[in-house]
This record gives sequence, C-alpha cells and structure tokens, in this order.
Amino acid sequence: MKIAQVAPLWERVPPPNYGGIELVVSRLTDELVRRGHQVTLFASGDSQTLAHLEAVYSQALRLDRNVKEYAVYEMLELSQVYQSAAQFDIIHSHVGISALALASLITATSTVHTLHGNFTTDNRHAFSYHQKQPYVSISNSQRQIDLNYIGTVYNGIELADYPFVAQPSEPPYLAFLGRLSPEKGPQHAIAIAKQSGWRLKIAGKIDLADLKFFEQEIAPLIDGQQIEYLGEISHAEKAELLGNAAITLFPINWQEPFGLVMIESMATGTPVIAMNFGSVPEVIAHNRTGFICKSYAEMAAMIPLALELNRQTCRKYVENNFSVSQMVNGYEAIYRQIIKDRIESNGRIHAAKI
Repeated sequence: MKIAQVAPLWERVPPPNYGGIELVVSRLTDELVRRGHQVTLFASGDSQTLAHLEAVYSQALRLDRNVKEYAVYEMLELSQVYQSAAQFDIIHSHVGISALALASLITATSTVHTLHGNFTTDNRHAFSYHQKQPYVSISNSQRQIDLNYIGTVYNGIELADYPFVAQPSEPPYLAFLGRLSPEKGPQHAIAIAKQSGWRLKIAGKIDLADLKFFEQEIAPLIDGQQIEYLGEISHAEKAELLGNAAITLFPINWQEPFGLVMIESMATGTPVIAMNFGSVPEVIAHNRTGFICKSYAEMAAMIPLALELNRQTCRKYVENNFSVSQMVNGYEAIYRQIIKDRIESNGRIHAAKI
C-alpha cells in the first residue's frame, strides 16, 4: 500500500523527550516500511524515519520561538498532503480536527483519523458534522460521541526500548512521569508520597499554560530529597526512571484516552497504581499488573500490595497486548477495509450513472 502518515508538527518524530503521539506515529510508520509498504511521513524536518520524509518545517515548532501561529504551519502541512492525495491509497491523519474539512473534499483517496485526544465542548460539533469519515479510537472509553468508528487500535511500544528490570533500585522510590498539569495529577502523586512516607521522583515537561500551576502547587513541595524533580528527560532516562522504580503512580483526574506511561512502566516490569478514569481499566490488569483505584487515599493504601506483584507478569502483559506488531496489525486491517469499502462504493456510484 501507498500510505501517507500525517503527524503533528509541534514535536519531531520520534520525540527526543516527551511526546506520546509522535512516538506512536514513529513506531507505526517504521514498522509499515519494514513490512514493505510505501510510506510517506509528513512531519517536521528534524524527524527521523525509515519512510520518505516530506518536511513541512525545518524543525519541531516547539523549538522555534519565532513561530507564533501553529495553525498556519498545520494548514500548510495539510495543503501539501491533500495536493498529493492521488499518490496514496490511504491517508492516515494524526492531527485531529484540522484535517476534517479537506479530507471530506477528497473522494479518490480516503483519510482515516486516529483520535489521540478527548472531545471538547468546542470540537464535538465539528466532529459530528464530519461523522461519516472513518475514525480509529485508541481505547473504547474514548468513544464519547457517535462517529464512524472502524475499530479500536491500542497504542503499541517497542519492547526492546524498555529494558526489563527484575528488581527495583535501593532505596526504593515511586515514579511519576508525564506533563506537569493539573489533570495529570502530579500534585496528587506528591500527596500520596507524603502520606505513605515514600520517596517520589517526578519527570515531565511544563507547558507554558501550566507554568503557574507548577510554580504555585508543585515547586514549593520539591525538596530534592523526598520529592525530587528531574525535569524533562530523554527516552533512555525515562526507561531508567520507570524500570528502577518500585511503583509508578498514574493519579490522573481526567478521561485519559490511553496513557502511554502505563504500558511503558509495565514493560520495564514496574506495576502501576492508577485512578479509574478513561482508558485505565483497559490498560491495567487489576491485581496483576497494578491497581485501579477510586480515590487517592486508596492509591496510597495499595502500595504494599503493588510491591508483591510479579514484575515479569507486567512485562509479559505488555508484550501480549501492547506491542508495535499488534498495533500495526490493527492498522493494516483497517487500511484494507477502508480501501475495499471505497472501491465498492465507487463501483456502485459508477453502476448507478450507467
């Protein structure tokens, strides 16, 4: 198949540090190339890929302080994609709502949209207006409005990127990894650590929108001893942080559509204690690879039980359910189904005209 992958421009593919969507796009794109497909990746010019790269801008937009209007570059990217639409059997968009209007105007090549985020009050109407376009959800819990869902494909990771750690480091610690924003719950991770007396290592980026939250609610609690902030770390540092932890905390307070950190942690052998929001029940095997909780007090209470979980079971669970191979198998089947449906639909239209 000739496939176009359309990535966000904010981070490079794959991201050097934080960037869940871009990591998934990278693993999907490269595995499709390995399987013999002709893949073109539309992304920032500093991206690294086995596919043919169509550079929309020289580097990830987040790195260029001169870029003030992200939407302008996203429009340029999508113009470039759809001007060459006839070259592809299918276009796979990872940029959300931005691609809907142009995709609806192109009939020769179908676009499938992977939904990487949640629906908002503002975007629900736009998605509903384009209800019949083909969509892929990354968890069943994400399906909050009625759309033409072709399937659910869970995100997958390359197990080799996450070395298994049989025993956590000493002295033991809890880990929190993610964007430092209210909905991700670093404030709750700190409270759990203080309540239980555990050391906590925090890593993740701070977006400008979350800077005030960090300065007021997180920074004053970081003492460099019990509560330690490592900053925005590289992939290798991320695997080391998670693998050496006794437990990873996932104290979200929003409907997380997937939560890549959970499978990254379990891949290293480290169980996850999480709040019961969004995709959490689809990702964690309760009482086997972690615990799904209804309150932050319950999360703290589950720490002794989580220490007894088998770390090899955590690793095997990810291998069996969230590998890159399984993810790509799911997308290949969806591509073929969409192409088949389009050919059959075009045949019916041609017959009707005759």
